[in-house]
Amino acid sequence: MRDHKQLRVFGLADDLVETIYRETDGFPRREQFGLTSQIRRAAVSIAANIVEGCTRSTQSDYLRFLEIAYGSARELEYEIDLAVRLRFIDADRGASVTQKCVSTSKSLCALIVALRARKAS
Repeated sequence: MRDHKQLRVFGLADDLVETIYRETDGFPRREQFGLTSQIRRAAVSIAANIVEGCTRSTQSDYLRFLEIAYGSARELEYEIDLAVRLRFIDADRGASVTQKCVSTSKSLCALIVALRARKAS
């Protein structure tokens, strides 16, 4: 079994979740069950799917959960962009959060590519 805590990408995802919770605290109350909830779920989904993937016994299952995490990371990038355009987050803070999303996405993509290459050989 893999230890998710040893993965750099998990650390990035975990940090992103904390950042997202802090940033969404200031969203309008009317968005509590809308965009706020969706953004938080996407962020948690990234880290949670990495953790769940690490528990899987096959490389294929592990990859599938990493791919789901990657999809959630890309979804989150869009949602942060939307929050900036709706002025729920100011542009500078939004850019900082987006950069964390991009770093997490790139790290996940690199891990997926490396695992696929190893699986193919």
